[in-house]
Amino acid sequence: MTDRKSSPVRGSRLGRLGQFGRLATGIAGGVIAEGARSLASGKRPALRDMVITPGNITRIADEMARLRGAAMKVGQLLSMDTGNALPPELADLLARLRADADAMPMQQLAPVLVQAWGPEWPQQFRRFDQRPRAAASIGQVHYAEFHDHQPLAIKVQYPGVARSIDSDVDNLATLLRMTRLLPKSLDLAPLLAEAKVQLHAETDYQREAAAQQRFAERLQDDPHFTVAKVHAELSTAQVLTMDYMPGQPVEALVNQPQTLRDTVMQRLFELLFRELFVWGEVQTDPNLANFLYQAEQDRLVLLDFGAVRAYDADMVAAYRELLHAGQTHNTASMLSAATRIGYFAQDIQPAQQRAVLALFELACEPLRQQGAYDFGTSDLAVRVREAGMAMSFEQDYWHSPPVAALFLHRKIAGLYLLAARLQARVDVGAILAPFLSSTLPDQAARVPTA
Repeated sequence: MTDRKSSPVRGSRLGRLGQFGRLATGIAGGVIAEGARSLASGKRPALRDMVITPGNITRIADEMARLRGAAMKVGQLLSMDTGNALPPELADLLARLRADADAMPMQQLAPVLVQAWGPEWPQQFRRFDQRPRAAASIGQVHYAEFHDHQPLAIKVQYPGVARSIDSDVDNLATLLRMTRLLPKSLDLAPLLAEAKVQLHAETDYQREAAAQQRFAERLQDDPHFTVAKVHAELSTAQVLTMDYMPGQPVEALVNQPQTLRDTVMQRLFELLFRELFVWGEVQTDPNLANFLYQAEQDRLVLLDFGAVRAYDADMVAAYRELLHAGQTHNTASMLSAATRIGYFAQDIQPAQQRAVLALFELACEPLRQQGAYDFGTSDLAVRVREAGMAMSFEQDYWHSPPVAALFLHRKIAGLYLLAARLQARVDVGAILAPFLSSTLPDQAARVPTA
C-alpha cells in the first residue's frame, strides 16, 4: 500500500468557507498571471481560457481533495451526471476527484471512534490499522481484526461533514459560476438541491447498512456476487463495520482472458437490469472501486451502498419503454418515455427535443447490436461526448435532466466505461430482452423512496 497524504478535515463552516475563499483567491491570481503572459505575447485571451489553466486545474482538484465532504462529492457527481456537457478540461479535473482524497490524521480519527464505541474501543480488536486502506469524499476505510482473527473493514465518516453539506454545496456552486467553468445554460439548481438530499442520505451509515443488508439478502443464493456482512453492533450513523472482502480491482482484469472479461461485464449488466426492473432499487455510484473480483470463487464483490436509490413503478415502466424504443428505433415511443421520465417538462423547442432523442438513440447503440457489442473497439464514448458537447455549447440546447435520471444514467455510463476498459464484448440486447417483458414482477422487492 502506498503512503497516503494526510490533512485535517475542517469541520466548521467558517473554516471551510476560508478554504473556499483561499481557493477563489488562488484562481484569481492564476487568471491575472495567465492574462499578463498572454498580453505580453500579443494575445487577447478570453476569461475562460485564463481560468482553465493547468495551474488552476491542479489548484481546484487539490483543494477539493483537502476539503473532502460535499465539495469533493459534488465534483464527483458533476463529473458523471453532466458529463457530456462539460468542457474537456473540467471533465479531466473532476475525473481526478474520483480518486482518493487525503486521509484524516489519527488525532481526528480517535474522537470519532470514542464517540461511536466508547473510550475502551481498542480492546474490542486484535488489530486496528490507523492508516486507512482508502479515503474518499465522505469517509475513509480502515482494516481491523477481531480477536478471533475475523478481518473487518471499518468505514469512518469525517467529522463535521454532515453539518457542512448545505454550505459546501452553495459555496461550490458560487465558485463554479464565478469561474465560468460550466455552460451558462446549465441549470445547476435541481442538481445541487438533489445533491444536498443525496449527500445527507449518504452520511447516514445506518441507512447505508440497511441497503447493504437488503442487497446481501437478494444475492445470497447468487454464486456470481457477494456482499459483505454488516456488523450492526459496531455500526452507527458515522461508523460502518463490515466483513473485510479481499479481491482484485475489477479493472485489473484487463490482462485476463477475453472470456473472463466478457463474463464479468455480462454479469454486471444483468445485475443493473435486475436492480432497476426487478428490485426498483439501484446502486447508482459508478466508481470502479466498488467492484472487486475473487478469482478462486469466480465472483464479484459489491461494495459501497451509500448511493442506493429507489425508483417507483412509473419511472421503471418509463425506462422499460425508453430502452425498448432505443433498441427498436421507435422515435415516437422514445419521445413518450422521455416525457414520462421528465426530460421535456421544461419549455423546449422541437429542434432541442430532436437533439436529445438523437443522443438517447446513440447511447442505445449497444442494445441494437446483433450479437456481442465490442466495447473495446467502439468509439461510442467519443461520439456521445461530441454530440453532448454540440448540444450543450454550439446550439445551447442543454437543460438539466431529471435528477433521478441523472443518477441512473451515471451508473449506465460507468458500466460502459468499465466495459471499454476491459475491452469486453457483450450482447447487451440479449441480456436486456427478458427485462423488457411487461409481465416481469418489478414490484416484488420494491422499497419506499428514501
